[in-house]
Amino acid sequence: MKIPSHRALRRTLAAVTLTTALALTGCSGDQAAPTGGSDQGGQAPAASDGGDSPFAGGQGAEQPQLPEADVSDVPDVVAEVNGEKITKDDFASVYEGQFQQAAMQQQSTGQEVDETALKQQVANQLVDNRLLLQAASEAGIEPTDEDIDATLEEVAQQNGLGSGDEVVAALEQQGMSAEDVREEAASQFTLTTFIEQEAGIEPPSDEELKTLYDQLVEQQSQGGGQQSEVPPFEDVKEQLAQQSVSQQQNEAATTIAAELREAGDVTINL
Repeated sequence: MKIPSHRALRRTLAAVTLTTALALTGCSGDQAAPTGGSDQGGQAPAASDGGDSPFAGGQGAEQPQLPEADVSDVPDVVAEVNGEKITKDDFASVYEGQFQQAAMQQQSTGQEVDETALKQQVANQLVDNRLLLQAASEAGIEPTDEDIDATLEEVAQQNGLGSGDEVVAALEQQGMSAEDVREEAASQFTLTTFIEQEAGIEPPSDEELKTLYDQLVEQQSQGGGQQSEVPPFEDVKEQLAQQSVSQQQNEAATTIAAELREAGDVTINL
């Protein structure tokens, strides 16, 4: 099983399983065919950046030096959401990660990164994330220490780590404090719980999972080039279930965030 990079691990922790709330991760709804490993664990279908898909196998080649993100033109207050400010620091910590991911994709596709569009995308993601957190708070969702610990254990399992403590240690090596890690885990629990309550997310049936598996096998066979062998259904069944639930959460989050934005007071200053 692949041990995730710190970047991928932080994306998993912060993703909160939501597309619009994936502000901290740059996830998109992309689904990779199973190749036997686990990274992101279906916490959300992550946009591929060369090795961090939920079923990616192997560490891959070392990436070349990437350009640095330019946030010099970003205002001190990027947005205001129902009276709460999203600061330049909030924005930069997210944008830099997404810019690096886009830059990695540029190296393989040759397509230049549209920084203006990417900044708008990140700002909108952060706004939606804040709207959902506000709504979850108003709904009375307050994670306990036990909830946070359980969330970290889930992240560890989804990323091939042994415990929540290993998640914290890995992210501390990246520069996050243990307090910051727990805060992100608290946000993950809060948003996931809120979306599940609002949308009534149901786990997929075995029949639905088998259909999804067959679709992925077909995609893999049509992919051309050197393709990894798809593991047996039972070996990836749990991961497929996680991705299916994540997709439902993504769709529900998009709808809920749009409704909250329409009813709320949102200003974006980019």
